[in-house]
Amino acid sequence: MATYEEIFKKVQSTLVDALGVDEEQVEPKATLQGDLEAESIDFLDIVFRLERNFGITIPRGELFPENLTSDPSMIADGKLTEKGLNELKERMPYADFTDFAKNPEVERLGDLYTVEMLVKYVADKLAAAGK
Repeated sequence: MATYEEIFKKVQSTLVDALGVDEEQVEPKATLQGDLEAESIDFLDIVFRLERNFGITIPRGELFPENLTSDPSMIADGKLTEKGLNELKERMPYADFTDFAKNPEVERLGDLYTVEMLVKYVADKLAAAGK
């Protein structure tokens, strides 16, 4: 089984390659969009590289949930409803919702996509595969 530190180093390397950022920028609390300036197209590249680098399969929409904001019962006045927040927590059990839940604005969804979230996701996938 890979350790947290081993997974972090490999995720860090993956993000350096995918986003062209410096290794020092890729720290656990760094957000993919805000801190590392990832764009939506970069998310596809990140998924592809994580799959290849870790030998895992990432189903579409599992790591980065899709279509959540298109359901009117999930969003009201630019914020996730309680139903929307619960749905997102269910779909992203590896994300830290501590700060986001206090002010669940749709604009802040990108704050959930952190380096640490990727590490936890990959660790979970590896554990499930017995790697």
